[in-house]
Amino acid sequence: MAATAAARVLAGTRRAPALRQMRWLPLLLVAVAAAEQQVPLVLWSSDRDLWGPAASTHEGHITSDMQLSTYLDPALELGPRNVLLFLQDKLSIEDFTAYGGVFGNKQDSAFSNLENALDLAPSSLVLPAVDWYAVSTLTTYLQEKLGASPLHVDLATLRELKLNASLPALLLIRLPYTSSSGLMAPREVLTGNDEVIGQVLSTLKSEDVPYTAALTAVRPSRVAREVAMVAGGLGRQLLQKQLVSATVYPPVSYNDTAPRILFWAQNFSVAYRDHWEDLTFLTFGIQELNLTGSFWNDSYARLSLTYEELFGTTVTFRFILANRFYPVSARHWFTMERLEIHSNGSVAYFNASQVTGPSIYSFHCEYVSSLSKNGNLLVPRLQPSLWEVTLRDFQIQAFNVSGEQFSYASDCAGFFSPGIWMGLLTSLFMLFIFTYGLHMILSLKTMDRFDDHKGPTISLTQIV
Repeated sequence: MAATAAARVLAGTRRAPALRQMRWLPLLLVAVAAAEQQVPLVLWSSDRDLWGPAASTHEGHITSDMQLSTYLDPALELGPRNVLLFLQDKLSIEDFTAYGGVFGNKQDSAFSNLENALDLAPSSLVLPAVDWYAVSTLTTYLQEKLGASPLHVDLATLRELKLNASLPALLLIRLPYTSSSGLMAPREVLTGNDEVIGQVLSTLKSEDVPYTAALTAVRPSRVAREVAMVAGGLGRQLLQKQLVSATVYPPVSYNDTAPRILFWAQNFSVAYRDHWEDLTFLTFGIQELNLTGSFWNDSYARLSLTYEELFGTTVTFRFILANRFYPVSARHWFTMERLEIHSNGSVAYFNASQVTGPSIYSFHCEYVSSLSKNGNLLVPRLQPSLWEVTLRDFQIQAFNVSGEQFSYASDCAGFFSPGIWMGLLTSLFMLFIFTYGLHMILSLKTMDRFDDHKGPTISLTQIV
């Protein structure tokens, strides 16, 4: 019965008290490893029968923007016109697992008000993994469907509002999330957020206002690296020592009225006539870095880095990026069109068209280099080139920048890694051995002539 209830919640049904029971969380753990760019979405409403069983939603399924619209349309068209959007900075399925009291400690749950709301709501829907792009456009989608601009409110503002059941309203309540390294522990922050949710719902209940509510987040609170899913292995080994992390400098940020371009690399090295210079410590964490010549708008960006007395002269590196809309994918994609190196009145051009991704993401690659051994993502226009450039652990974002943190990265890593190739080759070799052995077994033939001990002895010159 418990497994059936969990499966029904994962399938989008409402009837079981989903979050109160927390039975769906063990099944959701299969999505954690792939949830670097997905966040949970919880919906509930004061109206009945807004969501039927969602057969396509199962454990491990990631809800896309198109699928999300099919879930939201019934609530927006048939349900209440007052919509509450509780938007947390960061939230992951692991938060429900760690702080939801799912192992019998219900009194320690950080989501008591949310669990109670789902238990009492006539209609509810739980989507464990929603694509980050779909959530990033959720406010705009709700605004278009309701025909009402989002209103940022807090508890004091909400008590002064007079909501009308016939008039649409989109209320946006921002909820913070502080990591354990901050002033408050995550449990305390999540408990505080849950209290805000409870007070908002109590206010609406006292005014007898019908509503539809949604809880989601801007980005996940945890990624795979935080649970030791690193290149060295997916599990934590016994007596494993904690690696001492190197000093991490903030990214280079170009600002006009707000941060527009972010650039970072663990190592930034250039060579002129085979003489290498390390620019890492001259670039990152430097307050007086010369960004003269940088420029930004919605479709074009240029990050200009100028260094005095580099190879005996002034050298400027310009990263040129463009943002275009592609009807095939129905979204904007950015491309780093080229890298320019200006020195002594001459310009060296490097094509970097492989540095590309959706404009809502940043781009990350282990190596962006003009050296063939490092992938050769930077291709000099004139060969041989006097210049060589290597950027290790490179990351850049020039569009849809929010604050001074990168969005989730579109990585350059290919699908067929060396480990995958080794597994495929080993499997093919074992399949060959199995096929050969099966063929030999099927080729065996039994004798069809036997010696009769009562008759004369037969002699066989050849056994067929």
